Parts: sequence; C-alpha cells; structure tokens
Amino acid sequence: MNNIRYYKLLFFLLITCFKSYGQEINWTEVLPGVWKGVVGKPESYNLLTAAGVTPRSEAIRKLSNTSFPFVMADVYGGTVDGKTYLRFPLDSLEQLFGFGLHFQSVHQRGKILRLHVDHYGGVDNGRTHAPTPFYVSSNGYGVFINSARYLDVYAGSAVRKDSKHPPQAKDRNVDKTWTARPYSDAVEILVPAAGVEFYVFGGPTPLDAVRRFNLFNGGGVLPPRWGLGFTQRVQRLYNAEEVEEEVKAFEQRGYPLDFVGLEPGWQSKSYPCTFEWDPKRFPNPEALVQRLLKKGVRINLWTNPYVSPASPIFKEIKPFTSSHTVWVGLVPDLMMAQARNTLFSQWQRSQVDIGISGYKIDEVDGGDHYLWPDVASFPSGYAAEQMRQTYGVLMQRYSTGLYRKENKRTYGLIRGSNAGAVSFPYVIYNDYYKHEDFITALVNSGFAGVLWTPEVRASKSEEEWLRRFQSTIFSPMAMINAWASGTKPWSFPDVEAHVKEAALLRMRMMPYWYSEFAKYHFEGTPPFRAMNLEEGFTLGESKKVVTNDLEKNPYAEAYHREIKDQYMAGEYLLVAPMFTGQTSREVLLPKGNWYDFYTGAYVGNGETITATPGLDKIPVYVKDGGIIPFMPPLLHAPKAGEQVAIEVRHYGKKNGEYDLYEDDGESYDYENGEYSFRKIKVERGKEGNWEGWIAPPEKGKPNTIEKVTFKFMTP
Repeated sequence: MNNIRYYKLLFFLLITCFKSYGQEINWTEVLPGVWKGVVGKPESYNLLTAAGVTPRSEAIRKLSNTSFPFVMADVYGGTVDGKTYLRFPLDSLEQLFGFGLHFQSVHQRGKILRLHVDHYGGVDNGRTHAPTPFYVSSNGYGVFINSARYLDVYAGSAVRKDSKHPPQAKDRNVDKTWTARPYSDAVEILVPAAGVEFYVFGGPTPLDAVRRFNLFNGGGVLPPRWGLGFTQRVQRLYNAEEVEEEVKAFEQRGYPLDFVGLEPGWQSKSYPCTFEWDPKRFPNPEALVQRLLKKGVRINLWTNPYVSPASPIFKEIKPFTSSHTVWVGLVPDLMMAQARNTLFSQWQRSQVDIGISGYKIDEVDGGDHYLWPDVASFPSGYAAEQMRQTYGVLMQRYSTGLYRKENKRTYGLIRGSNAGAVSFPYVIYNDYYKHEDFITALVNSGFAGVLWTPEVRASKSEEEWLRRFQSTIFSPMAMINAWASGTKPWSFPDVEAHVKEAALLRMRMMPYWYSEFAKYHFEGTPPFRAMNLEEGFTLGESKKVVTNDLEKNPYAEAYHREIKDQYMAGEYLLVAPMFTGQTSREVLLPKGNWYDFYTGAYVGNGETITATPGLDKIPVYVKDGGIIPFMPPLLHAPKAGEQVAIEVRHYGKKNGEYDLYEDDGESYDYENGEYSFRKIKVERGKEGNWEGWIAPPEKGKPNTIEKVTFKFMTP
C-alpha cells in the first residue's frame, strides 16, 4: 500500500514539474511504446486521417518493452501567433535520420528543412516526393509530427540562450576548432497551425522505433508476388501491336517479365488526361489485356489525375474541383465523395474491369510552376497546402480501394507520398537520374515509410547500363522505364549476358523478397534500409573534414562521415552497388562474420573491406548463419496455387533459421489468416555435417512449395 502511495506521489510530482515547463502538452500512451502528445487545438485533417489506416496494434504489443525516451519535462510545446512550436532534446553524440526521402545525405543533425511535398530538385532541403515528418535517433527512439502542413525543422541547428547544454563560445581568430555550425541540444519544429498532435515511438533500438512507426501506420505493404518480378515500361506512344511485339521479344530472348507499363499514349489525350483509351493505338484494349494475361503478363497504366476538357467525366466532376487547374486540367477535390466517385468510377469501368493490374500515378508531387498554388481553393474547404501534402496519399488510398473491393492486390508507382501511406502498394520514382543519389534515396526510404526504385531509363555506356540494372534488381521494383528512350534489357549487346543473369537472379530470389515484404507488413521491418539500423554497425571514428580556404568557405564547416552507398536488403543481405568508372569500392561490414553471396567465402568481420567484383557482379554479402531461399529462374511469378521447387542456401559457420512466407500471392485473404510462416532450420549434425529442415505446410493454408533442397555455401 505504501508503494502505491509512493508511486502516485511521484507521478503527481512529475506531472506538476512538467506542467511548469510545457503546460500545453497532454500525453497519452496509446499503445505500448507509443506516446501521443497534443498541443493546443490540432486540426482535424492530418496525415493519418488522409490515409485512413488502422494501426496494427497486436503487432506493436509483440515488440520489446521500452520506456519513454526523454525526461518528459524536457519536451516543450506551445502556440504563439497561430503557430505551434515543438522542441525535443538532443544528447551531444546523438545522430538523427529521416525527415523524408533524401537523395544526398543520411545524417540529418544540423539540417534546416522545410518539409514540403515536391519533386526532388537536386538539394536535400526538405522539398521532396515524401517529406515524411518522422525522425529517428541513434539513441533508439522516433518522433512523428502528424500534420498535413509545411513544417519548418531545425534539426539540432539552432542554439537557445536558455539551453541546458549550450556550446562553448570560441575565438575564431585563434581557435582552429571554430565552426559556423555550433552544437545544438534540441530539435525544433514549427507547425503553421494553432495546435498539433505528435507521437513518440520507443525503441530500445532505432530499428524498433522504425518498426513501431510502420506498424502504427498500418504495417508495410505486402505486394502481389508478381509485383516483385520484372517490369518494362514501354515507349510513350506505343500501340497495341508494338506492346505485344515487345512482350514477345522478352519471351523469345528468355527475359523475365511480369508486367508492362503503358505510358501517356494509351489515353486519347494526356496532360491533362481523358482517362479513356485511344481508339487508334488501342482499338480493343480488353482483348489485349486478356491475351497478355494468358501469357502471365499484366498491364500497368500511366496517368495523372488532372481532367481534360475532352474527358467524358469533365462536366460531371467540374463542380468538385479546385479553383486552379493543372495544364488546363481540372484538379479533383479528393476530399469530396462526388469527385472520388466520378474519377474512380471511370477508372473502374474503362480499366480495372477489363483486367488492368495497376497504375503509375504521375505529377502529384510538385513543380510549383504547374501544380496548383497555395492560393488555390478547394470546394471541400481544405487548404491548398494540406492538399499538396496529402494528394499523393489520397490517390494511393482510393486507387488501392478499386482493387481491394475485388480482393485483388495491386502494385504501382507514385510520384508523391507522405506518412500514413506505409501500407499502400506504391513505389516512388522521379525524373532525377543520378545513380549514386538513387542509392542514397533507397537507403533513406526505410526511415521515411516509403518504397523507392532506382529505375533504369537510359545510359551512356554498357558499363553504366549494367551497373544501374544490377542496382534495380536489389530494390522494391525491378524496372526499366523506357518511356522516352525505348531501351530494352538487351540494348547493350556487350553486357547482355550479364543483364540477363541479373534479371533471372531477381526471379530466383523471389521467395526471399516475398518473405521480407511479409515481415514488413506483419512486423514493420523495412525490406530495404540504412546500415545505421543494422545491429553491430558502427562508423568507428567519425572523421571531420574542414575546408580552410576562406575564399571558398568563409564560415568553416565540419563534415562527418556517413555511409550512404550501401544498404541492407532483407534480414541477411548487405548490398554495395558499383557505379560507372569504379573497379573497386570500400564496404563497411557490421560486427559479426560476413560471407560472399555468390561463393560463400568469408570476407570479414566489423571492418572495411575492398570489393573488386568485376563487371558482372554487384557486391552482396550475407550474415553468418544467413539463409536465402531460391526458386527456379521462371519468366513469370508463380500463379496462385502454383508450386515451385525451393533451394535453401545457407552461409557461414553458425546455425541458421529463416521464416519462409506463404499465401496465395494475389488476394487479400492473408488478412483473414490465409497465410503461414514456415520455419527453415540449418544445424550441424552429430557427424559435423550441415543438415537442413523445413516445417511442414499448415493444414488448410496455401502451400507453394513442390520440394526443398539445401545448398551449404560455406565449406
């Protein structure tokens, strides 16, 4: 009884202490390890309401116990002049990750950002395709600001005079350690609204915080199995005959192909769009779709949501559109049921009903010169700014709904996204085309709750072509986007054999990719993620490089080492892409033994190694005890009910375990329990030889395995 009184008194004192500092924050632990804070009067429309998703509460409850990561009194929130100010403390050695899909940097501490949905313009300033207002700390927690507004972020970049841990003032005249960016002990965020809700996600590790965030946003997407095959987007004005000829060429040359992307020319008019088939290029689209489906190939359609005056839905949808147009096309107000029903009914009748597998939804991100301005109005009453921040999310939500009601999964492409869209079956792409930055975006995607493809479009040489192709094979969507160039996998004959080998490797690894996406959905672990989330990864001594040339850099700045050109792919793989001109590269291995993916040979433990793979390989390494399930190199993903042979590869000296995921690969029946994880084990037998075992299929559940063999890669 005395203990109860003691803890009640302690709780009262803590709350009193907190109120004396940040009076406007109301805290609630909404799920284990997930705390909601409320400041002022939050807007009813936010990122989570736009997405309309439900947290995977039971999955969150299964995660490790964790405690609130701050001293609660050190988190401050207040409203002034109609805006809300938030402040979160930082330790001196803490590093920050996230704040959206960045292309050039992984470390975000010291950054000043405006989180604003936009196309990527070549600078990491917060204007990007997915400016997710979520950050992760190296101390093992995450913070998410649930606002559909443009947020100003000072990520440890501004020093308050009342700082508890202020930096030391230095004399620039004599002190060589002087820097124009002194240490700051807080993350400060300005929200242009009279209140906001935010969430703190506990760890204890950074990956645990990311898992909680993903599960709170509905869990990661589980694509259809065919979505993880290979896709070719054809030239923009192809007709039906040319599409079929291209599909035939893939088959004849022995290249895998699961879905073909049709670009703007499938529509009678585009920019703005009619959302109807061009009768000259595609006189009988339904027949085309059905012929390709019989071959195991699906069709995905490009579009943007802006309605042409020539569209059959123009008059009906006009009253429910924005005050401003895009390319003289109407902008549907997706917060109005009348607009949604009109737009998506046209998609249903003209496209989904005839078997179209999904969409590439373009231009929902930015381009201030063509997208609606912030002075625009929408008949629903929501601000143009809010619509800009969530339009991509809304397009994903309602287009996915077309397939959900038919119990068919889809997988497509999107140009704009945000928090809340973690569970939607879309991958981000853009018009930027620097290979190195594409890999950094893939690294950062795991912090932003999105998927990103380093697609291949065109190349200046066979070396660049192969290096880009190898990267896209180890990504969420293996894709050539030939909308402008018309390129094919075999466009560079000197490396065609290597390109084909990589494409077939993608298919052989499908059981691994599919299982890893299942873990994204059920457990929240991003299938592609930064090394900073991997256990045992450390940068060691972080070297500083200071430019002393006062003409070039009058305000001397220090730069810290970061790893932005290698990443984890699934539970066991480390991928280190090669870039044009490289014959070797450094790879930083986490602690623990690592082995070559192709040979099983030991390569190192917690050290920096030099990889010299040759032109035909992309460096890939496997954790000790790693298990990678393979299947035969099929040209199309297995259909529902189809069984395939599985080859289980084991690497290293440790015993290994792996959870192989099975469902029908196409429907949403897994949400009703129609799935299973089959345990695979590899152990040393009594005679010292490796022995492998897989759990039998669950009675009444899908069984996708015909037979299982084991291959022990490390002698």
